[in-house]
Amino acid sequence: MTPTLVPHHPARDWAEIQERMLAPLYEAVYDRLGVDSRSSVLGLGCGSGLALLMAAARGARVAGVDEDLARLALARERLPEGTVSAAGPPRGAPYDVITAFHGTGALAARAGGFTLPAQPGAAVVVAGWGPPERCATASVLRVAARLTGRRPPRREDLDGFVAAAGLRWEGSGRVACPFGYASRDSAVRGLLSTGDFDAAVREAAPERVEKELLEVLEPYARADGTVWMPNDFRYVVARLP
Repeated sequence: MTPTLVPHHPARDWAEIQERMLAPLYEAVYDRLGVDSRSSVLGLGCGSGLALLMAAARGARVAGVDEDLARLALARERLPEGTVSAAGPPRGAPYDVITAFHGTGALAARAGGFTLPAQPGAAVVVAGWGPPERCATASVLRVAARLTGRRPPRREDLDGFVAAAGLRWEGSGRVACPFGYASRDSAVRGLLSTGDFDAAVREAAPERVEKELLEVLEPYARADGTVWMPNDFRYVVARLP
């Protein structure tokens, strides 16, 4: 299949196409922790703010931190002024829920900064891919590794990270987060917005990346043109000392 080479806008594609795929994960975690009007939620790696918006809809006070300025600009359109920042969370009442929904990297990058505004015993949530055999997207992510000559990223050891960070492990869960797209082009744009293919786009021709993605997506394309990939995500809940 010939690549479409439709212009991509990664931050907006993330906000409009990809981010919503993880809404079931956000909802499951908030249900488990009982996030409501008494909660103060800090999102590390908050992206364009959907998870924070969902917490705010429950009445929670929310704030977020992210280093992607383009995504933060979109988060500022969704959330009240002063809610998100690249520099650090707003000071004030301490947070009792801290989330790193997009992997341990966001938590590790901010580990020295989030403890001060957090309550003792605050819940800390990290999340990542579930078992490869339950993640159809695992085969798609291998495209990036093949094009760059690197090994595919290993599944994150969430439990090991929690232990190494000195957090108290409390529990874990698994949530179905299927990736569903209106078209093949939408799927390519959504997947490219994740950042997982940035190195491949830099090191290989962009049209080759699109071509490879379209080929590997074909088994998940339906007769009506939509694309459907079942995935499981796993999260771990820990507590600050």
